[in-house]
Amino acid sequence: MAKITPFRAFRPARGLEAEIAALPYDVYSREEAREYVAEHPNSFLAIDRAESGLPAEVGTYDDAVYERAKQLLEQKMRDGSFVQDSEDCYYLYEQTWQGRSQTGIAACASIDDYLQGIIKKHENTVEAKEQDRIRHVDICNAQTGPIFLAYRGNADIDAVIQQFKKETPVCDFVSEGEVRNRVWVIRAEEEVSRIRDAFASIDRIYIADGHHRAASAVKVGLKRRSEQPDYTGNEEFNRFLCVLFPENELKILDYNRVVKDLCGLSRAEILEKLRPNFNIMPYRRNIAVPSAKGEIGMYLDHSWFLLTAKNHVKSGDAVKGLDVSILQDRVLGPVFGIADPRTDARIEFVGGIRGTKELMQRADASEGAAFLMYPTSIRELFAVADAGKLMPPKSTWFEPKLLSGLFIHSLEG
Repeated sequence: MAKITPFRAFRPARGLEAEIAALPYDVYSREEAREYVAEHPNSFLAIDRAESGLPAEVGTYDDAVYERAKQLLEQKMRDGSFVQDSEDCYYLYEQTWQGRSQTGIAACASIDDYLQGIIKKHENTVEAKEQDRIRHVDICNAQTGPIFLAYRGNADIDAVIQQFKKETPVCDFVSEGEVRNRVWVIRAEEEVSRIRDAFASIDRIYIADGHHRAASAVKVGLKRRSEQPDYTGNEEFNRFLCVLFPENELKILDYNRVVKDLCGLSRAEILEKLRPNFNIMPYRRNIAVPSAKGEIGMYLDHSWFLLTAKNHVKSGDAVKGLDVSILQDRVLGPVFGIADPRTDARIEFVGGIRGTKELMQRADASEGAAFLMYPTSIRELFAVADAGKLMPPKSTWFEPKLLSGLFIHSLEG
């Protein structure tokens, strides 16, 4: 059963939350991070992407980057920019964006639950990205970006959340992208025990976003265990920072594709190759927006088409039945020659938040094609993870993103 525990978070001092909290480190390129930090010097991005404050010739993964991150974090803890709670707490974290709210519980999860499969993943990780966050966590001696976890609804947890949301939050601010963020602190032993016990009755928790951060936190924990063979299991390195959301409050956005050329084919030849597997409906003026699973919008030669998978293409398999798998197996691979979307430079992935206009612009600029997807559902994500399988790359796009620097989990306690 899941071991989800309260912790003594370092949080921005009252009134500094909007100034410090930042979007995750991997949202930005190095140059974008440099520009943002120059305009927002107190942003946590200066710590998450410490190379933004170093000369351009210093490599992104240079030792100096991680030492600078450590120095900046310790400085903010000394000068009172961050304040640590005096007791173990759970924290309610609500985000409201475009009229929709999601409320999660910021807490710590067990690295053993991850290792034993109680916390389930659905993506592979890349070694270089893991190593970056391993060094960041290990040298800073703190976890600064929460892992986004999901769980099936629980009435006891829902009741506590609704009870506390009647109270005045400890912070309430609007962040990048017009996201309203509110936080409540749960420290009373009765409510703390109720939440802990409720999670202990849950046997499956899912990584929604943050696979690299999760894997890195676990590997730092294992490293510390090897360095301290007499560890008890109660040390902070045995836990990692997370925010857990009930599935019914989460929404996955579409994750779309652009192919940069037509593989030497004409529009007529492409449509002919697609007909055995799809019913094809041309859209004269409107954008072909998928309205159901099995539908894919295709932008080709300045025109939109709606592709609807035929019955023989559909599958009950948790992975093969995903629309992104159907697109890869029946369109991108055999028609456009994209054998491995992880490594092929001819394909780009575009999050749904960027809109269809950018899809069309990218396809037109490269004289290629764009594909507008129906979003993967949270239940499909659960099914893949439960089957012990992995999703194709770029299957899910969660929005809004969890902010970094709003909660910090020190590995020293």
